[in-house]
Amino acid sequence: MNRQQAKGIIETLLFISTRPLTLERLREVFDREINRAAIKTILDELIAEYQGRNLQLVEIGGRYQLCTRPEYSPWIKKFYQIEKSTKLSQAALETLAIIAYKQPITRVEIEEIRGVESGGVLRTLLEKKLVKVLGRKNVPGKPLMYGSTWEFLQYFGLKDLSELPSLKDKELQDPAGPAESVVQPLCGDINSPQDIEQLRIPD
Repeated sequence: MNRQQAKGIIETLLFISTRPLTLERLREVFDREINRAAIKTILDELIAEYQGRNLQLVEIGGRYQLCTRPEYSPWIKKFYQIEKSTKLSQAALETLAIIAYKQPITRVEIEEIRGVESGGVLRTLLEKKLVKVLGRKNVPGKPLMYGSTWEFLQYFGLKDLSELPSLKDKELQDPAGPAESVVQPLCGDINSPQDIEQLRIPD
């Protein structure tokens, strides 16, 4: 198999897959006859080639996915008749922003920043797989510690956590609320990120 054939196969697999693919998963398809470096080079080429097209190839958390561009989101939403209920609430965005910047963080620490009870919001974020339990903090009571997930990166279109906008701790205490001071610079219009269901997050 030559390199051009391998490239065509990889592009086809990305097109038909309902889930983002890792380098290792792609390598398994080729029975490990192609090394990770070669596959990564092909993926980088495809990312460049898709610049300016109606679709885009993106890398999110070490996984690759062929997807639509943000500017087409309004028409895609109309096509799928996505309801407003699929969007995150303001409280969920606040909590998610705090976790993203302060992880690992406990529920008590989240509530100290938000000033309100956050148990219900945390459960919602866990159900949507935007937040996960990282372990227990080594303090009396050993409370659970929370952190962001790969699905969080996918939701906001980030390659990894290093792409989070820079932020000072005091901004989490902004009287306007963390959703204004943190989520707004993170994703612009908070209604613009694609909905979780649209992004086909794995079960």
